[in-house]
Amino acid sequence: MKVIPGNSLDPNTAQTPGMNRATAINNARAGAEKIWAGTVTIHANAKTGAHHHGDLESIIYVLKGRARMRWGDNLEFVAEAGPGDFIYVPPYVPHQEINASRDETLECVLCRSGQDPVVVNLDIEPIEKPEEVLWKDPIHK
Repeated sequence: MKVIPGNSLDPNTAQTPGMNRATAINNARAGAEKIWAGTVTIHANAKTGAHHHGDLESIIYVLKGRARMRWGDNLEFVAEAGPGDFIYVPPYVPHQEINASRDETLECVLCRSGQDPVVVNLDIEPIEKPEEVLWKDPIHK
């Protein structure tokens, strides 16, 4: 058993322009072998390109703000989530993550079924093109 205080999360993890990640649970911090958990703060109006996370499952819990998710072979489906809502992202599902607000940050808790930062970028034209902040880094190319 391990309790990780909210004020001791580790920001020394892969970062992406437009968002800030902090690790709460992983192997090094808690001895976890099959999951990763942490927080994600997504800047106003930030949008990813189309991608999936391989065989990993992800659960996103929205703390503050408004998340818009697009998914499907052509990102043809859309749903929004607000504070208190959960989002489940199945393995291999193409999706785009969007902060639906131009003014407020989006704060979430993220849990993944593995510890590797798997991101498979896809050659799908995003319906909502990244505008002000493009998530583009070694993970989200």
